[in-house]
Amino acid sequence: MYRKVSEKVELSIFCSRLESLCDEMGALLQKAAFSPNIKDRLDFSCAVFDKGGALASQAAHIPVHLGSMAYAMTDIVNQIDWQEGDTIVVNDPFLGGTHLPDVTLITPVFFQCELQGFVANRAHHANIGADRPGSMPITQHLEEEGIVVAPTKLVLAGILQQEVMNYLTGAESLAARNPIIAGDFYAQLSANQLGAKRLVELFNSVGADAFSRQLQRLNNYGTRIAQQSLKHIPNGTYYFEDVLDDDGLGSTEIPIRVKLEVANERVRLDFSGSSPQVTGNLNCPLSVVAAAVFYCFRCLMPRYTPACAGVFSCIEISAPLASLVNAERPAAVAAGNVETSSRIVDVVFGALAQALPERIPAASQGTMNNIAMGARSGKPGSKGRAWDYYETLGGGSGAGPSNDGLSGYQTHMTNTLNTPVESIESHFPLRIEGYALRRNSGGGGTRKGGDGIVRTYRFLEQTEVSLITERRAHAPWGLHGADEGEKGVNLLNGKPLDGKVEFTAVAGDCLSLCTPGGGGWNTYLEKE
Repeated sequence: MYRKVSEKVELSIFCSRLESLCDEMGALLQKAAFSPNIKDRLDFSCAVFDKGGALASQAAHIPVHLGSMAYAMTDIVNQIDWQEGDTIVVNDPFLGGTHLPDVTLITPVFFQCELQGFVANRAHHANIGADRPGSMPITQHLEEEGIVVAPTKLVLAGILQQEVMNYLTGAESLAARNPIIAGDFYAQLSANQLGAKRLVELFNSVGADAFSRQLQRLNNYGTRIAQQSLKHIPNGTYYFEDVLDDDGLGSTEIPIRVKLEVANERVRLDFSGSSPQVTGNLNCPLSVVAAAVFYCFRCLMPRYTPACAGVFSCIEISAPLASLVNAERPAAVAAGNVETSSRIVDVVFGALAQALPERIPAASQGTMNNIAMGARSGKPGSKGRAWDYYETLGGGSGAGPSNDGLSGYQTHMTNTLNTPVESIESHFPLRIEGYALRRNSGGGGTRKGGDGIVRTYRFLEQTEVSLITERRAHAPWGLHGADEGEKGVNLLNGKPLDGKVEFTAVAGDCLSLCTPGGGGWNTYLEKE
């Protein structure tokens, strides 16, 4: 009896040490970064992987980052000839990335001259080389969205490859040089160096063989938790579909469909019937779909569930090639990571609501309300200063069986923060003239959906702006006859704008984003 208890305690300590390692990496990255996007919005994620690339642990950072890394890391690490002191950089969405602004750094960890694992972090860069500031343009091809980086050694055997860093930061062009970008990359490097150091300390503490045994036990434990959670979903086949408003380039009413099959403590999700890939940038690679699916099922598991590969071993995903949810190069994907991933969550939860009507909440706002803006030096009206800014905005979360929805909340796949007003106004030629909850925008019901927000920007100089927003034509759905949440609205000087639009604002213009509310939820009464 004593030995069994001791093994459980040892496993709990092992799991906590891995999680704290990821948390410490994230804390360093936040404190060392320069851009508001990383240090204020917390748009980054950190994780640890075993020597084969399987997820060992992660911090509670960005679901769309972490799930996609967990899905794709094995393919990435097994194609590299690793040396101690290496770090690779990658952002290619078709080689394990999400969209180009999310740049991943992966560092191998050696112990006693043997490769034992990896540490990685992914952070969003507001300037990754797109023509429009903020690097979230409305595009047709991947190359229009910025520089595309296949897995490349940024650090080789402990030596920084300066030509690679110059390429990433634009330092080869003096006019494009931005020290903030370089500072963020050095912060990412520092976070990985710290993570590698802490992982070596763990190997020194327990030994490589014991580490492998504990990690296997952790994965087995995660699988058992997943299976136990799936037992509560009745065996059967469930269908759901929803639509994206448009791609900004002519395609509208873009469907996403799922068939969810539950049997023998396993689930299979088939996205056949979803839209073919579109002209605009709502397309996404399968790794992003996996991230959304993993997130949904992780929500059904207990809080103490470890973040390891075993947790997702009971989930199978398929989608037609060249579809919206399994796009082929060179499809544009900038919005797939943010908007399509949000709708996939709605679709999966919609299917689960049929199986578990008393547990699943109504739809949340279903969008990240992306706003990218800035100026390029030398362009008319730029006043000679180049700047880039990007943020997502919170809205209403869907109501559930035991609670109203949260208001002004970054829902589901983002898990970032709204940038503080003081940070925006101190860094950029902007003034936030309004920032408040959008009262009564949540859907009514036994439980009320959360309210969206209204955020109003005053431009102090000429600024190029890109908006990629959803749920402007189709409202977040309620459940069991409850009301929908209010659709979002974008306004420039009081006049409506499309959900996806690019424009040049002049000094004095005023932009308001009114974000969607969450759907309501009515008490579920089982049909006789």
